[in-house]
Amino acid sequence: MKELIEKIKQKNSVVLVGLDPFIDSFPKHIIKGDDKAEIAESILEFNKQIIDSVYDIIPAVKPQAAFYEQFGWQGVRALEETVRYAKQKGLYVILDGKRNDISSTAAGYAKAFLSDYGMDADCLTVNGYLGTDGIKPFTDTGRDIFVLAKTSNPSSGELQDRLLDSGETVYEAMAKLCDKWGVAGASEADGASEADGFSEAAVYHNVGIVVGATYPEQIARLRALVPKVFFLIPGYGAQGGKAEDIAAAFDSDGLGALVNSSRGILYAWKKTGGNGEDFAEVARAEAIKMRDDINDYRNSKIC
Repeated sequence: MKELIEKIKQKNSVVLVGLDPFIDSFPKHIIKGDDKAEIAESILEFNKQIIDSVYDIIPAVKPQAAFYEQFGWQGVRALEETVRYAKQKGLYVILDGKRNDISSTAAGYAKAFLSDYGMDADCLTVNGYLGTDGIKPFTDTGRDIFVLAKTSNPSSGELQDRLLDSGETVYEAMAKLCDKWGVAGASEADGASEADGFSEAAVYHNVGIVVGATYPEQIARLRALVPKVFFLIPGYGAQGGKAEDIAAAFDSDGLGALVNSSRGILYAWKKTGGNGEDFAEVARAEAIKMRDDINDYRNSKIC
């Protein structure tokens, strides 16, 4: 997570903008037509304008693959070009794909999303429920991954909160596995070190976990359980998560977590009563507000 941490420090922001294109929420002037090629072109134009409006104030973006793949190869091309454009702007790119399979297939996913001849993302979200042999192909790329642990959806507890014979929950067991996988898979280049100007608390490895902002008690429990694991926190804003809910995720350097907002930033223009001509400017203002709200809690943790 070294590159991500460096960008967080440079921007003084842990805001992650999720690039989830809901076509029905686009301003009318962005929509170029209703066939797949025109929709893909509209998505790319929308994303570029959002990226242009926020790249200097946030460290990272997270395109959700499903919203692109639903439009076939044209949508996938828009996804690939979005990743490329974001990286050109200096952003760290997390591709939200939640992929995994048996080891040979996982290797294919790893090449598809985390290689320079594939999507070339910096990071991928991964389903860890196939165990170690499904994770190793991703960590072998040398890039970062975030593994699902305690997700933000309402029914996540149906499986993730179940108690094992050990007395721990499924999500706690998953977090501990991620801690093990990260230590085993990380090279010295994958984590920030004290020599880079970070305290010991800020040394994180290359396997993080997804923990929903809608579960603040679980965030605190997991931070205590796996102090060297970086958190990706969805569920902020539109799903109900607030800045105070995620305060426990941060360490004494104000690091340890990246907080995602998608709809709350991308479609903030819909709350203005306007026609969306200024959607990018409104998105920037919303990202700044989110940054400042969260920084109030981050700063309270800094020693």
